[in-house]
Amino acid sequence: MSSQDEPFPAASPEPAAASADEGMTWWYRWLCRIAGVIGGMSCACAGLWNCVTINPLNIAAGVWMMLNAFVLFLCEAPFCCQFIEFANAVSARADRLRAWQKAAFYCGMAVFPVMLSLTLTTLFGNAVAFATGVLYGLSALGKKGDAISYARIHQQQKQMDEEKLTGTLEGQA
Repeated sequence: MSSQDEPFPAASPEPAAASADEGMTWWYRWLCRIAGVIGGMSCACAGLWNCVTINPLNIAAGVWMMLNAFVLFLCEAPFCCQFIEFANAVSARADRLRAWQKAAFYCGMAVFPVMLSLTLTTLFGNAVAFATGVLYGLSALGKKGDAISYARIHQQQKQMDEEKLTGTLEGQA
């Protein structure tokens, strides 16, 4: 076998993939995936409905929405696209993206048809896809701190303020 006939070489696990999953719990990851699948379904239905018109901007927005649905299915649920050879490769690459990158991509994809044709169909059809981007964006922000560490920080800040206040009072006397 020549080097061209060999299948893809086995990829070693990258540290970027591990760091992308560190901030997300398993249930939040599934919530994002389910929201992506539901967003894909809403984009597909609304996009098809949007194409049933004679207005060319509505047709363009509808086609873009169906393209959004395809990309959401491809990235979030590759088992829905088993007939496409590269579906698993695209899904693996999408899983390696950071959460903020997915958020920007999904929100940008969802905003474009709305800017193209501002109708209720495009608004409601892209709402769940946009919400998927928002969910990924929230996961990029990270976990909320615990109350104990916030209380320590507040107490240290209060102590520093008291020291500054007593330092200025002593300097005036």
